[in-house]
Amino acid sequence: MTTLKPHIYLNPDLLVTRDNRPRWNQPETRRHGFHNFYRIPRYTMSVRSAEVFDIETNINENIGSRDDVKKMINNEFFSGMAVIRNQELIFESYAKDFNPTHPHLAMSVMKMTINLIIGDLVSKKILDPQKKVKYFIPEMGSGYAEATVQQVLDMDLENEYSEDYGDVFADCFLHEACWGWRLSADKKPEKTQKSFLKNIKSKNGKIENNSGYANYKSANTEVLAWIAEVVSKRSFMDWIIDIVEATGIEGNWYMSTDREGFPAFSGGVSLNTRDMARFGQLYCRYGKGVNNLQISSRKYIEETRNRKSLTLDQRQNSPNYSNQTFTNGTWLGHGGYGGQFLLANPDTGISVSFFSVLLNKKAMDYDYLGDMVNMMESIASEY
Repeated sequence: MTTLKPHIYLNPDLLVTRDNRPRWNQPETRRHGFHNFYRIPRYTMSVRSAEVFDIETNINENIGSRDDVKKMINNEFFSGMAVIRNQELIFESYAKDFNPTHPHLAMSVMKMTINLIIGDLVSKKILDPQKKVKYFIPEMGSGYAEATVQQVLDMDLENEYSEDYGDVFADCFLHEACWGWRLSADKKPEKTQKSFLKNIKSKNGKIENNSGYANYKSANTEVLAWIAEVVSKRSFMDWIIDIVEATGIEGNWYMSTDREGFPAFSGGVSLNTRDMARFGQLYCRYGKGVNNLQISSRKYIEETRNRKSLTLDQRQNSPNYSNQTFTNGTWLGHGGYGGQFLLANPDTGISVSFFSVLLNKKAMDYDYLGDMVNMMESIASEY
Protein backbone atom coordinates (compact mmCIF):
# COMPACT_ATOMS: atom_id res chain seq x y z
CA MET A 1 0.00 0.00 0.00
CA THR A 2 1.31 3.42 -0.96
CA THR A 3 1.32 6.02 1.81
CA LEU A 4 0.62 9.49 0.53
CA LYS A 5 2.59 12.28 2.14
CA PRO A 6 0.41 15.38 2.43
CA HIS A 7 1.69 18.55 0.85
CA ILE A 8 2.56 21.07 3.56
CA TYR A 9 3.31 24.75 3.06
CA LEU A 10 3.91 27.64 5.43
CA ASN A 11 1.12 30.11 6.14
CA PRO A 12 1.80 32.83 3.54
CA ASP A 13 0.48 35.74 5.63
CA LEU A 14 2.70 34.84 8.61
CA LEU A 15 5.80 33.91 6.64
CA VAL A 16 8.73 36.13 7.60
CA THR A 17 10.59 37.51 4.61
CA ARG A 18 14.21 38.57 4.23
CA ASP A 19 13.69 41.96 5.86
CA ASN A 20 12.30 40.26 9.00
CA ARG A 21 8.69 41.34 8.50
CA PRO A 22 5.78 38.91 8.16
CA ARG A 23 4.22 39.09 4.73
CA TRP A 24 1.03 40.78 5.96
CA ASN A 25 3.14 43.80 7.02
CA GLN A 26 5.10 44.29 3.79
CA PRO A 27 4.35 47.68 2.17
CA GLU A 28 2.89 46.01 -0.91
CA THR A 29 0.61 43.70 1.11
CA ARG A 30 0.01 45.79 4.26
CA ARG A 31 -3.41 47.00 3.15
CA HIS A 32 -4.52 43.41 2.73
CA GLY A 33 -3.00 42.66 6.14
CA PHE A 34 -4.74 45.47 8.04
CA HIS A 35 -8.08 44.78 6.34
CA ASN A 36 -7.88 41.04 7.07
CA PHE A 37 -5.96 40.96 10.31
CA TYR A 38 -8.98 39.69 12.24
CA ARG A 39 -8.37 36.29 10.64
CA ILE A 40 -4.56 36.30 10.29
CA PRO A 41 -3.01 35.69 13.79
CA ARG A 42 -2.67 32.15 15.05
CA TYR A 43 -4.45 32.84 18.34
CA THR A 44 -7.52 35.06 18.68
CA MET A 45 -10.65 35.68 20.72
CA SER A 46 -13.87 37.20 19.39
CA VAL A 47 -16.49 38.91 21.54
CA ARG A 48 -19.86 40.43 20.66
CA SER A 49 -22.16 42.60 22.72
CA ALA A 50 -25.60 41.50 23.86
CA GLU A 51 -26.93 45.07 23.75
CA VAL A 52 -25.99 47.29 20.81
CA PHE A 53 -25.52 51.03 21.24
CA ASP A 54 -28.11 52.19 18.72
CA ILE A 55 -27.10 55.24 16.70
CA GLU A 56 -29.39 57.30 14.48
CA THR A 57 -27.99 58.36 11.12
CA ASN A 58 -28.17 62.15 10.82
CA ILE A 59 -25.44 63.10 8.37
CA ASN A 60 -24.06 66.64 8.57
CA GLU A 61 -23.04 67.40 4.98
CA ASN A 62 -20.85 70.29 6.11
CA ILE A 63 -18.33 67.80 7.47
CA GLY A 64 -17.84 66.06 4.14
CA SER A 65 -17.42 69.37 2.31
CA ARG A 66 -14.51 70.52 4.50
CA ASP A 67 -11.17 70.77 2.71
CA ASP A 68 -9.29 68.96 5.49
CA VAL A 69 -11.78 66.08 5.42
CA LYS A 70 -11.68 65.78 1.62
CA LYS A 71 -7.89 65.72 1.76
CA MET A 72 -7.86 62.86 4.27
CA ILE A 73 -10.62 60.67 2.80
CA ASN A 74 -9.49 60.98 -0.82
CA ASN A 75 -5.89 59.83 -0.40
CA GLU A 76 -4.66 56.35 -1.32
CA PHE A 77 -4.15 55.28 2.30
CA PHE A 78 -7.69 55.93 3.56
CA SER A 79 -9.94 53.07 4.69
CA GLY A 80 -12.79 54.46 6.81
CA MET A 81 -13.93 57.32 9.02
CA ALA A 82 -16.93 57.77 11.32
CA VAL A 83 -18.12 60.61 13.55
CA ILE A 84 -20.64 60.01 16.35
CA ARG A 85 -22.18 62.79 18.43
CA ASN A 86 -23.90 61.28 21.46
CA GLN A 87 -26.30 58.87 19.70
CA GLU A 88 -26.11 60.29 16.18
CA LEU A 89 -23.87 59.18 13.33
CA ILE A 90 -23.18 62.58 11.77
CA PHE A 91 -20.55 61.54 9.21
CA GLU A 92 -18.99 58.46 7.70
CA SER A 93 -16.97 57.67 4.61
CA TYR A 94 -15.26 54.57 3.23
CA ALA A 95 -12.71 53.66 0.58
CA LYS A 96 -13.86 51.61 -2.40
CA ASP A 97 -12.23 48.47 -1.00
CA PHE A 98 -13.70 48.89 2.49
CA ASN A 99 -17.19 49.11 4.05
CA PRO A 100 -19.03 49.92 7.33
CA THR A 101 -19.19 46.34 8.61
CA HIS A 102 -15.63 45.26 7.79
CA PRO A 103 -13.17 45.04 10.72
CA HIS A 104 -9.89 46.93 10.50
CA LEU A 105 -6.75 46.55 12.60
CA ALA A 106 -6.67 49.39 15.15
CA MET A 107 -3.13 48.79 16.42
CA SER A 108 -2.16 50.98 19.42
CA VAL A 109 -5.47 52.85 19.50
CA MET A 110 -6.72 50.10 21.75
CA LYS A 111 -4.13 50.81 24.43
CA MET A 112 -7.01 52.92 25.71
CA THR A 113 -8.62 49.72 27.01
CA ILE A 114 -5.85 49.60 29.62
CA ASN A 115 -6.61 53.19 30.62
CA LEU A 116 -10.13 52.03 31.45
CA ILE A 117 -9.05 48.85 33.24
CA ILE A 118 -6.37 50.51 35.36
CA GLY A 119 -8.70 53.47 35.95
CA ASP A 120 -11.32 51.09 37.29
CA LEU A 121 -8.86 49.51 39.72
CA VAL A 122 -7.45 52.86 40.86
CA SER A 123 -10.94 54.35 41.28
CA LYS A 124 -11.95 51.39 43.47
CA LYS A 125 -8.69 51.71 45.46
CA ILE A 126 -7.69 48.19 44.50
CA LEU A 127 -4.48 49.41 42.85
CA ASP A 128 -2.02 52.03 44.07
CA PRO A 129 -0.21 53.38 40.97
CA GLN A 130 2.70 54.60 43.09
CA LYS A 131 3.72 51.06 44.01
CA LYS A 132 6.48 49.42 42.02
CA VAL A 133 5.86 46.72 39.43
CA LYS A 134 7.83 44.15 41.45
CA TYR A 135 5.30 44.52 44.29
CA PHE A 136 2.65 42.94 42.05
CA ILE A 137 4.88 40.74 39.86
CA PRO A 138 7.88 39.58 41.94
CA GLU A 139 9.34 37.61 39.03
CA MET A 140 9.51 40.66 36.77
CA GLY A 141 12.97 41.34 35.35
CA SER A 142 15.08 44.46 35.71
CA GLY A 143 13.41 46.28 32.80
CA TYR A 144 10.28 46.97 34.89
CA ALA A 145 10.77 45.73 38.46
CA GLU A 146 11.80 49.09 39.94
CA ALA A 147 9.38 51.23 37.92
CA THR A 148 6.17 52.48 39.51
CA VAL A 149 2.88 51.61 37.87
CA GLN A 150 2.43 55.33 37.17
CA GLN A 151 5.72 55.46 35.27
CA VAL A 152 4.56 52.54 33.14
CA LEU A 153 1.19 54.23 32.53
CA ASP A 154 2.86 57.43 31.33
CA MET A 155 5.60 55.80 29.21
CA ASP A 156 8.09 57.43 31.57
CA LEU A 157 10.86 54.86 31.90
CA GLU A 158 13.79 53.42 29.99
CA ASN A 159 14.80 49.82 29.34
CA GLU A 160 16.16 47.68 26.54
CA TYR A 161 12.81 47.23 24.76
CA SER A 162 13.05 49.19 21.49
CA GLU A 163 10.21 50.60 19.42
CA ASP A 164 11.99 51.97 16.36
CA TYR A 165 9.68 51.38 13.39
CA GLY A 166 12.60 51.89 11.03
CA ASP A 167 14.43 48.89 12.54
CA VAL A 168 12.82 45.61 11.46
CA PHE A 169 14.72 43.84 14.27
CA ALA A 170 13.32 46.18 16.96
CA ASP A 171 11.73 44.47 19.95
CA CYS A 172 8.28 45.81 19.05
CA PHE A 173 8.41 43.58 15.94
CA LEU A 174 10.06 40.60 17.63
CA HIS A 175 7.30 40.84 20.26
CA GLU A 176 4.85 39.82 17.51
CA ALA A 177 5.95 36.19 17.69
CA CYS A 178 4.31 35.88 21.13
CA TRP A 179 0.92 36.55 19.57
CA GLY A 180 1.38 34.34 16.52
CA TRP A 181 1.60 37.32 14.15
CA ARG A 182 4.59 35.67 12.51
CA LEU A 183 6.06 32.18 12.24
CA SER A 184 8.88 31.27 14.57
CA ALA A 185 12.21 31.09 12.78
CA ASP A 186 13.35 27.95 14.64
CA LYS A 187 9.95 26.19 14.48
CA LYS A 188 9.84 26.02 18.28
CA PRO A 189 6.75 27.14 20.21
CA GLU A 190 6.66 30.91 20.59
CA LYS A 191 7.44 32.50 23.92
CA THR A 192 4.40 33.32 25.99
CA GLN A 193 3.83 36.99 26.57
CA LYS A 194 4.64 36.74 30.29
CA SER A 195 7.97 35.01 29.62
CA PHE A 196 8.80 37.68 27.04
CA LEU A 197 7.94 40.59 29.37
CA LYS A 198 9.79 39.35 32.44
CA ASN A 199 12.98 38.91 30.41
CA ILE A 200 13.13 42.59 29.35
CA LYS A 201 16.19 44.12 30.98
CA SER A 202 17.05 47.57 32.23
CA LYS A 203 19.50 49.69 30.28
CA ASN A 204 22.84 49.85 32.11
CA GLY A 205 21.04 48.93 35.32
CA LYS A 206 18.82 52.03 35.22
CA ILE A 207 15.23 52.75 34.23
CA GLU A 208 15.21 56.57 34.43
CA ASN A 209 13.82 58.36 31.39
CA ASN A 210 15.94 61.46 30.86
CA SER A 211 14.66 62.41 27.42
CA GLY A 212 12.12 64.99 28.57
CA TYR A 213 9.45 63.27 26.46
CA ALA A 214 7.34 60.14 26.75
CA ASN A 215 9.44 57.06 25.96
CA TYR A 216 6.95 55.02 23.97
CA LYS A 217 7.09 51.25 24.52
CA SER A 218 4.22 48.92 23.68
CA ALA A 219 5.47 46.38 26.21
CA ASN A 220 4.42 48.85 28.94
CA THR A 221 0.78 48.23 28.09
CA GLU A 222 1.14 44.47 28.43
CA VAL A 223 2.88 44.84 31.81
CA LEU A 224 -0.08 46.90 33.00
CA ALA A 225 -2.50 44.23 31.78
CA TRP A 226 -0.57 41.59 33.74
CA ILE A 227 -0.72 43.77 36.87
CA ALA A 228 -4.47 44.22 36.38
CA GLU A 229 -4.93 40.47 36.16
CA VAL A 230 -2.97 39.93 39.37
CA VAL A 231 -4.64 42.59 41.53
CA SER A 232 -8.20 42.15 40.24
CA LYS A 233 -8.09 38.33 40.26
CA ARG A 234 -10.24 38.52 37.12
CA SER A 235 -9.55 36.85 33.79
CA PHE A 236 -8.58 38.89 30.76
CA MET A 237 -11.73 37.61 29.04
CA ASP A 238 -13.91 39.04 31.81
CA TRP A 239 -12.34 42.48 31.34
CA ILE A 240 -12.77 42.37 27.56
CA ILE A 241 -16.40 41.26 27.84
CA ASP A 242 -17.12 44.16 30.22
CA ILE A 243 -15.58 46.69 27.82
CA VAL A 244 -17.37 45.26 24.79
CA GLU A 245 -20.72 45.16 26.60
CA ALA A 246 -20.26 48.70 27.93
CA THR A 247 -19.38 49.97 24.44
CA GLY A 248 -22.32 48.19 22.82
CA ILE A 249 -20.58 47.29 19.58
CA GLU A 250 -22.60 46.05 16.64
CA GLY A 251 -19.96 43.84 15.03
CA ASN A 252 -17.22 41.68 16.51
CA TRP A 253 -14.33 42.66 18.75
CA TYR A 254 -11.51 40.52 17.38
CA MET A 255 -8.48 40.41 19.67
CA SER A 256 -5.30 38.42 19.17
CA THR A 257 -3.75 36.61 22.15
CA ASP A 258 -0.71 34.51 22.93
CA ARG A 259 -0.95 30.72 23.22
CA GLU A 260 -2.01 31.07 26.89
CA GLY A 261 -4.83 33.50 26.12
CA PHE A 262 -3.00 36.70 27.21
CA PRO A 263 -4.45 39.33 24.81
CA ALA A 264 -2.38 41.76 22.77
CA PHE A 265 -3.74 44.83 24.59
CA SER A 266 -1.07 47.03 23.02
CA GLY A 267 -2.33 46.65 19.46
CA GLY A 268 -4.18 43.44 18.60
CA VAL A 269 -7.82 44.54 18.19
CA SER A 270 -9.75 44.65 14.92
CA LEU A 271 -13.22 46.18 14.76
CA ASN A 272 -15.31 48.17 12.32
CA THR A 273 -15.18 51.94 11.96
CA ARG A 274 -18.49 52.72 13.65
CA ASP A 275 -17.65 50.44 16.56
CA MET A 276 -14.36 52.20 17.15
CA ALA A 277 -16.28 55.49 17.29
CA ARG A 278 -18.71 53.77 19.68
CA PHE A 279 -15.71 52.90 21.87
CA GLY A 280 -14.82 56.60 21.85
CA GLN A 281 -18.32 57.35 23.11
CA LEU A 282 -17.51 55.35 26.23
CA TYR A 283 -15.03 58.14 27.02
CA CYS A 284 -17.60 60.82 26.18
CA ARG A 285 -19.81 59.17 28.82
CA TYR A 286 -16.88 59.07 31.27
CA GLY A 287 -16.83 55.28 31.38
CA LYS A 288 -20.55 54.64 31.76
CA GLY A 289 -21.62 51.73 29.58
CA VAL A 290 -24.77 51.47 27.51
CA ASN A 291 -25.69 48.65 29.92
CA ASN A 292 -25.09 51.07 32.85
CA LEU A 293 -21.91 49.22 33.84
CA GLN A 294 -19.37 51.81 35.01
CA ILE A 295 -15.79 51.11 33.93
CA SER A 296 -13.21 53.46 35.41
CA SER A 297 -14.68 56.72 36.72
CA ARG A 298 -15.37 60.29 35.70
CA LYS A 299 -12.73 61.40 38.20
CA TYR A 300 -10.00 59.18 36.72
CA ILE A 301 -10.83 60.10 33.11
CA GLU A 302 -10.87 63.81 33.99
CA GLU A 303 -7.56 63.45 35.79
CA THR A 304 -6.14 61.64 32.77
CA ARG A 305 -6.80 64.58 30.48
CA ASN A 306 -6.04 67.38 32.99
CA ARG A 307 -2.92 66.18 34.81
CA LYS A 308 0.57 67.26 33.86
CA SER A 309 2.52 64.56 32.06
CA LEU A 310 5.24 64.33 29.44
CA THR A 311 4.55 65.40 25.87
CA LEU A 312 4.56 62.60 23.34
CA ASP A 313 7.48 64.06 21.38
CA GLN A 314 9.19 67.31 20.41
CA ARG A 315 6.77 68.35 17.66
CA GLN A 316 4.91 71.62 18.10
CA ASN A 317 1.46 71.07 19.65
CA SER A 318 2.36 67.49 20.48
CA PRO A 319 -0.20 66.00 22.90
CA ASN A 320 0.72 64.74 26.34
CA TYR A 321 0.96 61.05 27.07
CA SER A 322 -1.15 60.38 30.16
CA ASN A 323 -2.32 57.04 31.59
CA GLN A 324 -2.10 55.21 28.24
CA THR A 325 -3.80 57.96 26.24
CA PHE A 326 -2.89 60.96 24.12
CA THR A 327 -4.52 64.16 25.39
CA ASN A 328 -4.30 67.92 24.86
CA GLY A 329 -6.32 68.68 27.97
CA THR A 330 -9.63 68.63 26.08
CA TRP A 331 -9.79 65.48 23.99
CA LEU A 332 -8.53 61.99 24.76
CA GLY A 333 -7.38 59.55 22.13
CA HIS A 334 -4.63 57.37 20.78
CA GLY A 335 -2.83 56.75 17.52
CA GLY A 336 -1.89 53.45 15.93
CA TYR A 337 1.01 52.19 13.85
CA GLY A 338 0.17 52.39 10.17
CA GLY A 339 -2.34 55.27 10.25
CA GLN A 340 -5.12 54.83 12.82
CA PHE A 341 -6.57 57.29 15.33
CA LEU A 342 -9.45 57.59 17.76
CA LEU A 343 -10.32 60.93 19.34
CA ALA A 344 -13.06 61.61 21.89
CA ASN A 345 -14.12 65.01 23.23
CA PRO A 346 -16.24 64.57 26.39
CA ASP A 347 -17.16 68.28 26.36
CA THR A 348 -19.01 68.01 23.03
CA GLY A 349 -19.94 64.32 23.13
CA ILE A 350 -18.19 63.72 19.79
CA SER A 351 -15.96 60.77 18.96
CA VAL A 352 -14.10 60.39 15.65
CA SER A 353 -12.54 57.17 14.36
CA PHE A 354 -10.15 57.01 11.42
CA PHE A 355 -8.62 53.98 9.73
CA SER A 356 -5.94 54.08 7.05
CA VAL A 357 -2.92 52.07 5.94
CA LEU A 358 0.36 53.85 5.25
CA LEU A 359 2.47 52.06 2.68
CA ASN A 360 5.98 53.39 3.32
CA LYS A 361 8.64 51.18 4.92
CA LYS A 362 8.13 52.53 8.46
CA ALA A 363 4.33 52.67 8.09
CA MET A 364 4.58 56.07 9.77
CA ASP A 365 4.34 59.65 8.51
CA TYR A 366 4.14 62.31 11.23
CA ASP A 367 2.97 65.07 8.87
CA TYR A 368 0.12 62.83 7.71
CA LEU A 369 -0.78 61.91 11.29
CA GLY A 370 -0.64 65.58 12.30
CA ASP A 371 -3.10 66.49 9.54
CA MET A 372 -5.34 63.64 10.65
CA VAL A 373 -5.40 64.68 14.30
CA ASN A 374 -5.92 68.37 13.48
CA MET A 375 -8.92 67.44 11.34
CA MET A 376 -10.41 65.19 14.02
CA GLU A 377 -9.81 67.73 16.79
CA SER A 378 -11.54 70.45 14.79
CA ILE A 379 -14.57 68.26 13.99
CA ALA A 380 -14.88 67.15 17.62
CA SER A 381 -14.92 70.76 18.83
CA GLU A 382 -17.16 72.36 16.16
CA TYR A 383 -20.10 70.04 15.64
